[in-house]
Parts: sequence; C-alpha cells; structure tokens
Amino acid sequence: MIVIPAIDLINGKCVRLTKGDYDTSKIYNDDPVETAKAFEAAGAKRIHIVDLDAARGDGNNRSVIKSIRNSVSAVVETGGGIRTTDDVKELVDCGITRMIAGTVLAKDPDLVAGWIAGFGKYFIAGIDALDGEVKVSGWEKGSGLSDTGIAKASAEMGIISIVYTNIAKDGTLSGPDIENTVRIAKESGLPVILSGGISSKDDFKQVAAVGSESGIAGIITGKAIYEGRIDTASVIAEFQTGNEGSMEW
Repeated sequence: MIVIPAIDLINGKCVRLTKGDYDTSKIYNDDPVETAKAFEAAGAKRIHIVDLDAARGDGNNRSVIKSIRNSVSAVVETGGGIRTTDDVKELVDCGITRMIAGTVLAKDPDLVAGWIAGFGKYFIAGIDALDGEVKVSGWEKGSGLSDTGIAKASAEMGIISIVYTNIAKDGTLSGPDIENTVRIAKESGLPVILSGGISSKDDFKQVAAVGSESGIAGIITGKAIYEGRIDTASVIAEFQTGNEGSMEW
C-alpha cells in the first residue's frame, strides 16, 4: 500500500472542495509546484493531481501540471477533463504516464479502450460515486451507471487500476469508505486506490488492518494534510509498503 498526497487545482492554486461542491472551494497554497516538491521530500512516490477547472469544462491547468511533472521524480497521476485524444496526447507530451478517465469512461468507454490500444497501459478508472451511482462532469451530473458496472467494464478493457471515491466522504474528514472500496476491488479484480474521508492516522491504521488481500493498493489524502491533521512524512514512513516504482498500476 502506498500513500498518495493530493493536489486539486483551480486557477493554478491548490484547493480543496467538500463533497465535490465548487462553492466550498478553499485555497490552501498558491504554489502547487512547491507543494508537490514538499510531498516528494516527505517520501511520496506518487502524487495525485485533479484539474478541477478542466473537470468542469472551464479552462485547464495543464501548464501547472507540466511544471509539477518537470519538478519531481514521483509518479504523477492526473485526472480531470481528460475527454479527447488531444487531451491524452498533451498530457503524454508533458511526461504524464498515469491518466484518470472518469467522465469519458462513463460516457464513451469505446474511446477509452481506443486510448489503451494506442497509448498503452497509462489509464486509471476514476469512479466517483454517490449512493452507488457514478457522477460525471466534475461530479455535477449523474450518469445513471453503477459503480460496480463501470468497475467490471474497466477491468475487461485493460484499465490498470481504479481510484474509487465515495463523494459523500470527500473533503469531509469523516473517515474513509473502506467497505465499498473493498467491494469495488473484489468486483473488478483490479488494484483500487481509496479516496475520500481520510482524517487522521487512525484511518490509515484501519485501511492497513484489512490487509493486502482486500485489493486496496493505495490511499489518497488531501484535506487532512492541508488542515494539519496528519503529517505526510509520518504516515508515509509508517504505512507505505513495497516499491511503488515496480508496480504496474
């Protein structure tokens, strides 16, 4: 299991939302590149970046993502607004090797399958669900699709892993949804990264306690870091296991 610090971007700044609501946006840092460097210095082997402007279709932060990619050696997984082949090409040209397909996976899975065939195993499924229904377009619209359905389809098309977010937990500091994350891992057979609700070191202990057989491969944490509830270096030192660089997911 690895610990994956998160950077959410709006207008080039590090922000956090609550339950995906853009009206709750709170700026935590004006310099996401320095934030990424600090995460790597703390031991992060992977950094999770979400382009919230692109997710909502309101511009993008690709230049910032490129600057982050060029400033750290950690794996940079990027999501938000990846909806066309040109988007994929732009990110590949930036050196991004892990791209999260969310809205496009729900709306046009054949397009994502084509990307996998053309670019290789760069793609992670971003399954963001509320009461089991997958949400799209920056979580502002329903898809009518179930989280398990997309999870199974993702495995069949060659997706390498899943980021699973219970939207009701995201940004709330109310604890992670371990039960449903494990369910998605079992249904898909893919490594699943848990996202949403992390509030303290005890949450990491709870995830670690379910064991590697649960299918949970990593934990994304954002707001708990920015609010000073956890120390990034401390949780990485205590809970990160294995060599992330050797993993294919």
